Amino acid sequence: MSAHSWAGDWVAGRLDVKVRTTAAAGDLKVRDLVGLAVRVNPRRVHLLVSTVLGKHVPVDPDLARGAGLLLGRLVADRLAGVDTGVGTAGGDLLARALRGDGDAAAEAADALVELVGAPADPPADVLVLGYAETATGLGHLVGDALSADVLHSTRRPVGTTPTGTFEEAHSHATGHLLLPEDPRLLTSDRPVVLVDDELSTGATVMDTIRGLQALAPRRRWVVAGLVDLRTDDARAQLHHFAVELGIEVDVVALATGVVELPDDVLARGAGLLADHSAPVADPLGPSGAPPIEVAAVVPHGFRDGGRHGFAARHRAALDGALPGLADQVRSALGPDPGRVLVLGTEELMHLPLRVAAELAGRGLDVRVSSTTRSPVLPVDEPGYAVRTALRFADHDLPADGPGPRFAYNIAAPAGGHGFDAAVLVVDDASRAWGDGPTALPRVLGAAVDGPLVVLTVPSHRPTPDPLRGPNFGSYAPDEVGWLLTDLSDVPLEATIESREAAIQSGRAHYSESLPVEYQPGPAYLELFEQGLASSAARLAVAVGVVTERLIAGRARPPVLVSLARAGTPIGVLVHRWAARRGLDLPHLAVSIVRGRGLDPRALDHLAAHHDPADVVFVDGWTGKGAITRELQAAVATAEAEQPRGFTADLAVVADPGGCTNLFGTREDFLIPSACLNSTVSGLVSRTVLRADLVPPGGYHGAKFYRELAAQDVSGRFLDTVSACFDAAADEVAQQVAVPVDRTPTWAGWGAVEEVAAAFGVNDLNLVKPGVGETTRVLLRRVPWRVLVRPGAEGELSHVLHLAADRGVTVEERPDMPFSCMGLIQPGRGDA
Repeated sequence: MSAHSWAGDWVAGRLDVKVRTTAAAGDLKVRDLVGLAVRVNPRRVHLLVSTVLGKHVPVDPDLARGAGLLLGRLVADRLAGVDTGVGTAGGDLLARALRGDGDAAAEAADALVELVGAPADPPADVLVLGYAETATGLGHLVGDALSADVLHSTRRPVGTTPTGTFEEAHSHATGHLLLPEDPRLLTSDRPVVLVDDELSTGATVMDTIRGLQALAPRRRWVVAGLVDLRTDDARAQLHHFAVELGIEVDVVALATGVVELPDDVLARGAGLLADHSAPVADPLGPSGAPPIEVAAVVPHGFRDGGRHGFAARHRAALDGALPGLADQVRSALGPDPGRVLVLGTEELMHLPLRVAAELAGRGLDVRVSSTTRSPVLPVDEPGYAVRTALRFADHDLPADGPGPRFAYNIAAPAGGHGFDAAVLVVDDASRAWGDGPTALPRVLGAAVDGPLVVLTVPSHRPTPDPLRGPNFGSYAPDEVGWLLTDLSDVPLEATIESREAAIQSGRAHYSESLPVEYQPGPAYLELFEQGLASSAARLAVAVGVVTERLIAGRARPPVLVSLARAGTPIGVLVHRWAARRGLDLPHLAVSIVRGRGLDPRALDHLAAHHDPADVVFVDGWTGKGAITRELQAAVATAEAEQPRGFTADLAVVADPGGCTNLFGTREDFLIPSACLNSTVSGLVSRTVLRADLVPPGGYHGAKFYRELAAQDVSGRFLDTVSACFDAAADEVAQQVAVPVDRTPTWAGWGAVEEVAAAFGVNDLNLVKPGVGETTRVLLRRVPWRVLVRPGAEGELSHVLHLAADRGVTVEERPDMPFSCMGLIQPGRGDA
């Protein structure tokens, strides 16, 4: 507000609205912090237009930052129960910045940022929750001042199941969602700071507290706003609400006051709307040169905002990214851009503010503002807070359907000067604007005199929740969660012969399709039953040994991450053995694809919900070590790109290949789950990786074969082995107590190389060692030979049966570390 007028006089005179200050930080007045406009909203006609928020009025970025950080420092004082004096000093500086002009105002804003810019040390152990859409950026600033975790509500249902919802009765768009990527943000008992630009009734605050108390009761709440304009009745209502719930609710504001409205204010407002046409800028006007597109270059760990949570590491990533972002924008603007507008989009407010501040620090004349959903009557008259309006189409595919969006005070008022250039900041999920005349870049480009730069930042997309039975897979929901995309309705199956031809010719990767599920006959199923009966006890011992080894020496219980799908039945068994010891180990299944690595989004989910140092990968067995090496390479690459603490620890029940130090045995024996496909693996297919099937931000895919439920033996396999746990306990204890050299030998790789050379096979991927891998060859590929170690035939009944069924030659080969090997028919690329 300049010293010459108040941007609320026009409305105050016509609606008979009176605004008084009753308390404030320093020399501030309510009228310093807000002007008045008329809403296009039948529930509430007057609009308090903030002069410091950067939503309806473009502002100096230092002014916006200073006001938000000052509010955060007042919250810090209230939490600590002290008065450091920063409120008085900061309020005086903010009042000078708002009432002054030119250099004097800028100097006061700079001094305010200098005063309040140092973050809290130590960080405040609170959660800051900002309200969409207006206070998302303000919540970030309060969080910055407190060095606290930040979350803001949203109206964009992106990525995760809402942890909470609440309503804002007087808002143009009433519904709020809470979408923390880690629900623990909302389920701890630490204090919560609720941040809004204005407090008018307290109804939204009470609705929020009521909902969050149901998630996790907590004693202390702080409500922070730029202005607190509640009536005495509203203040009393919040007090009684707090007493009823047995909680403490403090309210902090830069200025407190009263807005007095006449009884007929709604009727008066309706008359103003009828009498004044809305001179919204014509989107059909010239749009100037095409926008200059800039794709933001940001580091790993960068988040565009607090929709899904914003912690200290995200704050550090943003701080580190800002100089580079400013360099990109400054270069695109050209040598002498003049007066520059940085425009955020709806909830994306904090990042544009920080970019604007960086540009201002480089000597540019910058103002920052944001688009909004709220329709406001523009009146190009002195003493009115919203002089001009731009109207354009939505561009973020909103869940509540299409609708107009607005940007205010950007087009030049009559006799005034607008902006010479603009920087539009959007996330990459909000660019669905097309190229029509109502597209945001067209409308904004027509409103500025010079270049329009569109800065697109990557939108953080939380990882989807794990799939669980019975909706996906036949395992119990508490025994495994699948970090996969459900492709059950997608036809992916191809004949074994056509798949082999495509794979060996290089026309397709094996992960791009699925083999037709092998349906064994009665004789083979009887062999499975015999194998299960004969090996269950041996497998129970191996499960016990590997579980004890992976638990031993850890400060915390491990997180089991099985490699879908062969590792998943084993992961469930390890989970059951640990449960027998009183440990409830988290168990998730992820996809790993030879030649393509681990699913990176699955790693993102693990890092978001668990300590990566606790992760242990689980598979059934090793062969030549291809998947072990794939795992090691994938983890090394992921850690090089974004260090998070993952290691390639791999636990298996059988390690005849000598590929890991976490094993139950190094003998190659029949693991019955290798005998069948999905019907012993929770009715889940092997994993699929195709770009056209995996949604942006989604996991690798797989199918759930519900139609095979009658043939499913997954549960019986698990129960049969688990029933042997008690009897195996003594032998497990004995084996674990005996020191053994568990150093990986990689003997399997050497054996495979020898066999490949002996049979003239140039591609080692066509040689599959071990009982499990040989079984897979016979079930899924085009087998050529089966090599059997003399004396092992007694444990290979199912392998010999499958070989006979498919007409495959069986040969004895001594001195193998494996019971058998399967060779795939070479030269099938032209089949």
